[in-house]
Amino acid sequence: MTAVLVAAAAFLMTLIGGFVAQRTGDRRHLVLGFAAGLMLGVVAFDLLPEALDAAPEELHGVPQALLMFATGFLAIHVVERAVAIHRGHEGEYAAHTHGHGHAHGARQGVGLAAAGALVGHSLMDGFAIGAAFQAGTSVGTAVAIAVVAHDFADGFNTYTITRMYGNNRTRALALLGADALAPVTGAAITLLFTIPEHTLGLYLGFFAGFLLYLATSDILPEAHSPHPSRTTLICTLAGVGFMWLVVGLAD
Repeated sequence: MTAVLVAAAAFLMTLIGGFVAQRTGDRRHLVLGFAAGLMLGVVAFDLLPEALDAAPEELHGVPQALLMFATGFLAIHVVERAVAIHRGHEGEYAAHTHGHGHAHGARQGVGLAAAGALVGHSLMDGFAIGAAFQAGTSVGTAVAIAVVAHDFADGFNTYTITRMYGNNRTRALALLGADALAPVTGAAITLLFTIPEHTLGLYLGFFAGFLLYLATSDILPEAHSPHPSRTTLICTLAGVGFMWLVVGLAD
């Protein structure tokens, strides 16, 4: 039940992210920088060590946990590239479409699809929280902090992307609500069964790669693009240091 309670915190953080998106402030980059630091810290200090402990067996000279780590990183990269190509084709189609209404509808569909992908990702976040608590309290705590911090960005992006592609405020809020509920649902699913230790190690390795990609390819560039400042960098370092402290205390 601890995992579900933590997922409820992710629910609240997602809503806060959407609320901030409606009232974009000038300090958002600092929050994102800190969140990226938390995510980098949990990958380096907790997820990968735990995954290697649970799944140390090697495949062609490489630990299976590290193979899953690379797979997780590449999987989300492939998905994001596919979405980017799809968006490019939608843009070309809209540019050659004479009917403005049809082009607008296609544009709205891209926004809904992107927001829907974020909802699916949040569902996996909740599953990760539940799986991490099955691995132990320390890894569960570290993953929970990283995911809750990251869900601020998820809520922000869900609302922003939906609105950016021409959808109305009602649709954006509905998708924000779905995104907020998703981690609670994912965590609740893990209450129904116990994940075998080896499988858990493989999953934690996969999720570590997934989280590293989000931190380095999405959150950090977004944090630095509007304000490439030392302050943002300091917040990222503070996030890494904070996670080091959390992992040390939990152990």
